[in-house]
Amino acid sequence: MPTTDGPTASDDPVLPLPRRGWLDTLLTRAGITGVLARDALLAAAVLAVTAALLAGLFGQVLGQEGLVLGPVQGVVLAVAVCAQAVPLVLRRVRPVLCLGLVVACQVVIIMASPDDLSIGGIAQVVAGYTVGLLLPARRALTVTGAAALVAVLAAAGTVVVTGNGLMVPVLNHLVSGVLTYLVCALIGNAVATRRGYTELLRLRAAEAVRTQRATTQAAIVAERSRMARELHDVAAHHLSGLVVQAAAVERQIDGDPEAAKQGAAWIRRQGKETLESLRLIVGVLRERPGTEDAYDAPPPGLGALDGLVRTARTLGADVELVREGTPRPLAPIADAAFYRVAQESLSNARQHAPGAPVRLTVRFGAREVALEVVNGPAPGTTPGRDENRRGMGLIGMQERAQLVGATLATGATPSGGWRVLLTLPLHHESTGTVPVAAPAAPGEGGQG
Repeated sequence: MPTTDGPTASDDPVLPLPRRGWLDTLLTRAGITGVLARDALLAAAVLAVTAALLAGLFGQVLGQEGLVLGPVQGVVLAVAVCAQAVPLVLRRVRPVLCLGLVVACQVVIIMASPDDLSIGGIAQVVAGYTVGLLLPARRALTVTGAAALVAVLAAAGTVVVTGNGLMVPVLNHLVSGVLTYLVCALIGNAVATRRGYTELLRLRAAEAVRTQRATTQAAIVAERSRMARELHDVAAHHLSGLVVQAAAVERQIDGDPEAAKQGAAWIRRQGKETLESLRLIVGVLRERPGTEDAYDAPPPGLGALDGLVRTARTLGADVELVREGTPRPLAPIADAAFYRVAQESLSNARQHAPGAPVRLTVRFGAREVALEVVNGPAPGTTPGRDENRRGMGLIGMQERAQLVGATLATGATPSGGWRVLLTLPLHHESTGTVPVAAPAAPGEGGQG
């Protein structure tokens, strides 16, 4: 068999030093940290044990069995047995080369041993185990099988040369080679498989933890975006109305105290509605399954547009609501998205174009539902608006459109106003219902 390794990675693996608890800690503290250094320590230990066993063999066993070794034969045998431990320095760096050198020493041992004596060293077991541990199973069995065959052929050649004609040494070395090389390789391969399986479980567990963390983080980010969107929609709509009404009260407080009182009362009611709306959002975001609460009510939809328009008119806005086509049922999340876009559009119009007329149109077509909000330029202002301006309101509307599969188009009109168009394709009939817009009680508009 070849006694040198090829240049491939499978033949000559360079493995990271495994961790082995207290032994690893002890060696590390002693400054023995490299693979070669630790394998050299192992080789020295095997050499010491082999020398002790060899001394016992020569001192007692040979005498009891009546075997006699010549001076040269004894020296050659002792040197070859001890030399088997030296290649273990390369066992994890060059496992095939290590096994080849061990087998070469074993051939010398077989040739120098008496016919009735079969000597095997500890190095054979270590080398065979290491080959099975580091190499693929098929290659490990091929290499160790070749090593066992070389030992058998060496024994057969020795029998032929000596002319004793005894096949017992050949059978002894056959059994010894199978046990020493092949069985040890199988054990090493089993240990390697076990370690690989354990490492795979560890990696899968680590990946599961990373995936869970990423999922949790994504959920947190999505929830923060949802909270920011809901709070902005409600706060911007209600608070902008409060600001407008407060300005009117400030102007009327001296000239028309009665109107100022009515305005202050409206501000109080609107502030209460704003607080109720914020509580509603908090209740929804808590997502308490299995509980019923007044604040767990669904958000308003297209059926609540009349109340929304009524509130805008109360603030002095010129708002016109137009419905075209036969109302069709929408999913609750889509229904709420249309309402929120209408609410945000009216708030933007009140903020950026105060006093400008607003036309709000809801179109129910055969294949789509559309919401269009168009406002003219503010009185006394130069037509035109910065289309690149992207506030939180427009971002929130875009997110809502994407969430329900709708398209949102925004931009300036030729007259200098602003247009918002939300279009939702109807791919299938929904199971939800859209209530027919009924007159809302004063103060209902803007809830949500």
